Amino acid sequence: MSMLTPSGMGGKYRVTGKQYPRMRRPRRRGRVVAAVLASVVVLGLFGYGALQLVHVFRGDDKGDTKANAAPQDRPCVTVPPTAPTGKPAPLPQPAGVTMNVYNATARGGLAKSTADEFAKRGFKVNKFGNAPDPYDKKVGQSALIVAGPAGEAAAREAGTQVAGSTVKIDPKRTGKTVDVMIGSAFTALAGPADVAKARVVAANPPPPKPVCVTPSATPGGKGKAGAKAPATKAPAAKDKAAKGAADH
Repeated sequence: MSMLTPSGMGGKYRVTGKQYPRMRRPRRRGRVVAAVLASVVVLGLFGYGALQLVHVFRGDDKGDTKANAAPQDRPCVTVPPTAPTGKPAPLPQPAGVTMNVYNATARGGLAKSTADEFAKRGFKVNKFGNAPDPYDKKVGQSALIVAGPAGEAAAREAGTQVAGSTVKIDPKRTGKTVDVMIGSAFTALAGPADVAKARVVAANPPPPKPVCVTPSATPGGKGKAGAKAPATKAPAAKDKAAKGAADH
């Protein structure tokens, strides 16, 4: 067995055997594989983008656009109002109306001063104070008159005293007592001349306006969405009154 010393090694290292050792570094195949995979991914992305551009220019995505498009608003169907049964109940005199006066604004003392004005005009004021939470600071008009079916006529009479007021009938309420919710547009009660005109209108309220409803999405489109009947506007008048305790 011969003893061989590679040239350039200075005799420092001795190699035994019949073959020289491999002096170069082994190839790093990991980097080559990673580079190849990255190239394939980049080429795939370029190809996918090019394919999408072709679809756009050819208009192949029209079907998807139509399928995903938001449904158009359904047409509004006008439904004639239900004809009222019989004549409206005659308006009671102020002495026949019992009311609660509530302040639905941020102005202090408004419920008391208004309750006093109603009392001077002959109305029976049961109580006054701040409006309950469902109405507190949520009445934008001059006043909202709330009553049950039995107090509908009394509500119309109370509404004649406040110009621009609205009457709301709550089917769950019982009794004839009405609630007067004073709103942010309120300035004062209506004057005698305006009250007289308002009573003529309130005694003969106009028929309800046609209601516009939207057909429901039920099969065949026969169903219809419910619609609330418009609130009755009650004209009114200007003046002054007195009675009560502090509010707000």
